[in-house]
Amino acid sequence: MSNANHTNHTNHISQNNRRVVVTGMGIVAPNAHGLQAYEAALRAGESGIRFIPRLEELKFACRVGGVPEGLIEKAPEYFREDELLSMNENMIYGGIAAIDAWRDAGLEVPDSGDDRVDVDTGAIVGLGMSGMDVIANRVVPLVGQGRVRRLGGTVVEQVMASSVSAKLAGTFALGNEVTTNSSACNTGTEALVLAYQRIKDGYANRMIAGSVEGSDPHMWGGFDSMRVLSSAFNEDPARASRPLSASAGGFVPGSGAGILILEDLESALRRGVSRIYGEIIGGAVNSGGHRQGGSMTAPNCTAVQNCIRLALARSGVAAGDLDAINGHLTGTFADPFEIENWALALGVEPDRLPPINSTKSLIGHGLGAAGSQESVAALLQLSRGFLHASLNCEDLHERIEPYAVSIVRETREQRLRTIAKASFGFGDVNGCVVFRRFDLHEQN
Repeated sequence: MSNANHTNHTNHISQNNRRVVVTGMGIVAPNAHGLQAYEAALRAGESGIRFIPRLEELKFACRVGGVPEGLIEKAPEYFREDELLSMNENMIYGGIAAIDAWRDAGLEVPDSGDDRVDVDTGAIVGLGMSGMDVIANRVVPLVGQGRVRRLGGTVVEQVMASSVSAKLAGTFALGNEVTTNSSACNTGTEALVLAYQRIKDGYANRMIAGSVEGSDPHMWGGFDSMRVLSSAFNEDPARASRPLSASAGGFVPGSGAGILILEDLESALRRGVSRIYGEIIGGAVNSGGHRQGGSMTAPNCTAVQNCIRLALARSGVAAGDLDAINGHLTGTFADPFEIENWALALGVEPDRLPPINSTKSLIGHGLGAAGSQESVAALLQLSRGFLHASLNCEDLHERIEPYAVSIVRETREQRLRTIAKASFGFGDVNGCVVFRRFDLHEQN
């Protein structure tokens, strides 16, 4: 670890030819905790969507969701009791995934008594909403009752938007940029692009990047009131998340975290990493400006296409060289537009679209966490040579039917060299990141 008194050399160089690789990953998802279990669930097409009794009690139309099982109970394995007193659900999910990712990268979690600060490592970890569980269940009732003094001294830590990234700064003694981004469903993908660019530009050697989202019903209530959540399969939860399907009736809310350790290739090789999941070779984020059909809740299709084209151009990947796509694909009206946008952006006929799948069919829509949870899925597929099935799309939407040959409906073994991950969020914001296979022995 770098000493806080030492000069941070990465702040004084700009090396646009720096290569950025993923050396560690952590996942907290509705269908699995940990990479091995997540890969197995993806390969098996195992759904993490379950009936949520609390949603029925609250008279939600949608009464199913994706909530990681047993993670709160596992938290004492990761954090001291005094730490947990000041942590909300987001912080627990993000903290567990980050510690898993850090260890997966072959790094040691520093002792809290070690006074050194790692000035070459930072974090960009985003979320959609922060501390809603604490706000709804503690802050609002106690303030409304005039019992402000009962809030306690840690409530601000739990409700501030930067709670997750700030907690990670203390856990790993981070001395580089530590910040939080929030761009609705594009949050996780945007975090990866921002962290990638920081390393590529020479301002950090290593970044913790990803996103988290909690599962409090107060957060999901707004979507239920908009009638954009799936409600037709409450009695059969595994069938409720139906991206690409003609019978899709909205998305299934999800939660959890995905965290990736991004690292300068030379730095990773110097410390003797044993595994690299893939290389980030380019990415882009943009906005549609709420024009040309775009709005707070609908995408500007021209901007979506431009984002994809820009990510590929920055990656040096031609349309014909893209092996697979992990789509945003939520199970809403936007799915046909997304498929068509990919074809238009790549300039290909329907039968030439690269294979595309939807991880949300298995875990639901993790909102702020979605992009990073799905990036972990994309990198597992890239590094392990498979494409997982999209569940519940046996009845393709009529506008997607021409692309049927490209829809991955059965898990298959397939060696991939490149895979793109895209996210499109409320607010008319878009993100796309391109990963390339990396063989540690070949070193590309």
